[in-house]
Amino acid sequence: MKKIKLEILGLSPSQSQAGSFALVLGEELGNRRLPIIIGVFEAQAIAVQIENIVPNRPMTHDLFKSFADGMNYTLKEIVISDLKEGIFYAKIVCTDSLREVEIDARPSDAIAIGLRFGIPIYTYEAILSEAGIVSSSAAEEEDDEEQETVRETLKTKGSLKDQLRDLSFDELQRMLDDALSKEDYEKAANIRDEMGRRN
Repeated sequence: MKKIKLEILGLSPSQSQAGSFALVLGEELGNRRLPIIIGVFEAQAIAVQIENIVPNRPMTHDLFKSFADGMNYTLKEIVISDLKEGIFYAKIVCTDSLREVEIDARPSDAIAIGLRFGIPIYTYEAILSEAGIVSSSAAEEEDDEEQETVRETLKTKGSLKDQLRDLSFDELQRMLDDALSKEDYEKAANIRDEMGRRN
């Protein structure tokens, strides 16, 4: 299977789940985005490395790097390898010059470790096709009256997932375009999941 290279586009606090963050990965040579919801500690480990902050004591991911270096293991790449029931899976591909080993990991941990080694992140076309969100600035504008009706519907109902179930596919598509234009990737991921359930 052909791998597609990804890059980290952003990390922002989740608006719907306290204590979680949305990690947004983008296709290097395309306009698809892959939002992944991660925990606060993993988000901190990723942010610390992106910002080149050196903690007073090594974090768990730093310990992994020290251990791998000490055992003469080289990390080659991170692969977001699977998506099952809305949960992403990843592999850390490493070698000791004699053999190559794939280690199962959560994507958040794999990416935090991968950043410390400066290695690329990949996924497969099937995963991007299923869970990727196309970022398009040329999306059609929604009629103001219709948009207001959708907003009022959402205000009066429960959770976002419950609200999305009551909307038509066209309304979901317009909301998805709107969320993408505002770079609200977490909301876009929820809308994408609801649209995927209907296919």
